[in-house]
Amino acid sequence: MTYPLVEDLAADDIPVAVACRVLGFSKQAFCQWKADPVSQRDWDDAHLINAALDIHHDDPAFGYRFIADELNAQGIAADSNRVARLRSMQRIGRCSPRNAARIAVRGGSSATPSTPG
Repeated sequence: MTYPLVEDLAADDIPVAVACRVLGFSKQAFCQWKADPVSQRDWDDAHLINAALDIHHDDPAFGYRFIADELNAQGIAADSNRVARLRSMQRIGRCSPRNAARIAVRGGSSATPSTPG
């Protein structure tokens, strides 16, 4: 995010309007961000990620649908698509067996060690 950079430049006596113009966004967008630097959606996503991590640590084999069901049972409203997006974004969980096979073929790390032949 470039908005904190504008604050740093303003502290060095560079006008906000000039910094915003050089970085390619409007002064109004910077002022809106400064009034509320963390959006409600980002705040909610952070709490949802923390709750999903807690559920995942209980049993790492849980998939995103089960995590979504557990969140709903705890009173946290979360759609399975949203949980899947956040889980993928935060790399919570393990890769599917299909992806593990692709990693093994490419010579990357995998769960099954290869035996020299």
